[in-house]
Amino acid sequence: MTRRVPEELTCAEMVRLVTDFLEDALSLEDRTHFEQHLVFCKGCAAYVREMRKTIEASSALKGEGLSAEAQAELLRLFKGTCK
Repeated sequence: MTRRVPEELTCAEMVRLVTDFLEDALSLEDRTHFEQHLVFCKGCAAYVREMRKTIEASSALKGEGLSAEAQAELLRLFKGTCK
């Protein structure tokens, strides 16, 4: 999903846009702003690296997957750490 992003992104905005960034769903202009933020923000750069590692690791998992309850709890915990 492409969204207009401000030229200067906050770290909170980066967290909200990371999925679109990783799925190549940002416009060229928005992707450029996202990548510029990564150059100057070590925290967000580390976050994007960790998200990529997580995606890679989770794609190798086999099995039934998580229950709806477990998914909801993980999402709740994740959102709680991104303030």
